[in-house]
Formats: sequence, structure tokens, C-alpha cells
Amino acid sequence: MSTSLFAPFTLRSLTVPNRIWMPAMCQYSAVPDGDTAGVPTDWHFAHLAARAAGGTGLIITEATAVSPEGRITPYDLGIWNDEQVAAFRRITDFLKSQGTVPAIQLAHAGRKGSTERTWVDRGRPVTPGEEHGWTPVGPSAEAFSPAHTTPDELTEEQIGAIVRQFADAARRALDAGFQVAEIHGAHGYLVHEFLSPAANHRTDGYGGSFEGRVRFALEVVDAVRSVWPEDLPVFFRISATDWITENPQDGREGWTSQDTVRLAKELQAHGVDLLDVSTGGIVPDARIEAGPGFQVPFAEAVRRGTDLPVAAVGLITDPAQAQAILTEGRADAVLIGRELLRNPYWARHAAATLDAKVPAPAPYHLA
Repeated sequence: MSTSLFAPFTLRSLTVPNRIWMPAMCQYSAVPDGDTAGVPTDWHFAHLAARAAGGTGLIITEATAVSPEGRITPYDLGIWNDEQVAAFRRITDFLKSQGTVPAIQLAHAGRKGSTERTWVDRGRPVTPGEEHGWTPVGPSAEAFSPAHTTPDELTEEQIGAIVRQFADAARRALDAGFQVAEIHGAHGYLVHEFLSPAANHRTDGYGGSFEGRVRFALEVVDAVRSVWPEDLPVFFRISATDWITENPQDGREGWTSQDTVRLAKELQAHGVDLLDVSTGGIVPDARIEAGPGFQVPFAEAVRRGTDLPVAAVGLITDPAQAQAILTEGRADAVLIGRELLRNPYWARHAAATLDAKVPAPAPYHLA
């Protein structure tokens, strides 16, 4: 069913005021160690608050680690202790005051963890012997790249502990005021590593067949759903393809768009309310030709192959382009990433362009 960019969208008991959403975008700006490690700072407040004042309907925090070892960099946000909860509450209170739905992306970096910030040495890996470094973990003892530290292969007991960390993080996120919990299952991080045969070479119940490789993802969903209120939605972010199978020069087996549609049906049965569809990240040498809306067809495939709502992302920059994605029935919402970094008031400009309205903050009524 087609809809407007400015139509409300209801999932369970939660109504989002419009279909313009902000995806998780890492800021790498938290304190790396000590008692305030992973705690949101004034930067995070200003960054997220500006997009709420700009009319964005739903805002997803950057990847927020469920444990210290689950961070991508030492400067990631975390949700593993109560001090982080208190700082997040200040942010969620403000977002709600602007009519914006606050969402959190719960994440574990897996074998891609322990790296520098992207603007420092191009995000080089930080070895366990360096300050702030640690040994990452993964489904298999295979490094993301030759430069990365080889991860420790997780035991089944350790897998169970991480599943419980996701549940604990979701419980804290609810206490922090978030209304949507999104599980990060994309971009080559831990959940995606289990899904993809390019990273998962296990021979036990968490590897091998499709059913084995999706087991960890479904256990994480079940754990989060068990502590998340029945009337609030859970999202799942997925890389719809590794861009391996599409490359005729690459003989490896990867995760495909057909796998994504198949998993989407399972995720819905386990209580996921919306699939946030992205691509890539499992191997460093996968290449694509990226153009405007290049990832939208993958979201559309899930929407047409299931009855699970989807959000589309990928170089969506123009209001007419975003509106067309919805009116053509290709997605239920659009995630505006880099364009919202450039312009926090993109939603207001889109409303003016499309002759629609977004409520303005009271102090802006004279503008």
C-alpha cells in the first residue's frame, strides 16, 4: 500500500509522526575508558537533538554496544551500565518533547571490534597490546582482514552470555526511555558474522546450514523481545547481501537477498516488527557501484516477499525521491543518513518542497 512521506506510521501501540527517519550513524565521540566509558556526552545530545528539532519522525542512536568488548572502537556508546542509562535519559526526554520517537541500536562488533576512529589512520585496527585495544571475538577464528586481529572463536557458553547481554541492554534501554529497540544484524558485525557463510565456518549448531547460521540472530531477537514491552516494536537491521554472490570474480559463498527474504519471515515470527534494510560489510574487498537509492531494491524485495514492514536506506537525498519510494510501495519508511548530517532540518525542507507540514518547535513559530 502506497503512502505519503508525512503520514503517521503505527507499529504495535507506537505511532511515529512521519516516515522520515534517521539511521544509526557512529560518532565515535564517547570517553574510551574509566567510569564514564560509553556514556553519551554533550556532543551526542546536540547531534540527536538537532535532528529532532528539525522534524525527523524517528531517530536511531548510533551502534550502542551491549558490552565493552562489543564496541567497534573504544569511543563507541554503550548501554552496559546504569550511568549510561541516566545520560541517555536526558536525550530521550528531549526527543520525545519534540514529538520524535527515540530508538536505540543494540550492537556487538564481533571480529570488527577494536579499531581506531574512522578519521584516525583510516580506522586502523588497534591490537590487544595497544592502549584501549582488546582481542575481538567471532563465530570463527578468522580475521576480517589481514590487518585485523584474529578473533577468538566463541564457545557455545560465550554465545549464550552475549545473548543475555543483548537482553540486559534492552532492559536498560527501556529504562533509559527508548521506545524502539533495533538489533544490529548488518555490516559485518557479530550477528551478521553468524549469518554469513563468508565469516561463519562453524560445524556445530550455530553454523553450517541456513538454520544453524540464523540461530544466533533468532536467539538474540527472542532475548530482546522477552524483556521488551509487548506494545512496543523491535526492529532488525540487516545487510541484505554481502555483495559476494553478485560478483562473478568472487568464488566465495555469501549472504544473499534470497536469504534475507527467507530470514525476514523467521524474524517476523519471532516478534520483529520492521526490517531496516542495508547491505555489505562482511568482507573488506566487496565492491559495488553505488547510485541514488541503490539499496532500495533490497528493501522492496522483502516488502513484496513478506508482509513485514521495511525501511529503506542508501543515498536517499531528494524529497521527491523519498516520496516516490513510499508512493510506489517500495518501503514503509525512508532512512535519511548523510543528508541529515549535512542538513538537520531536511524534514522541514522536504515538507516545504512537497507542500506538507511538520510541526515546528514553539520558539520557531515566528520564523
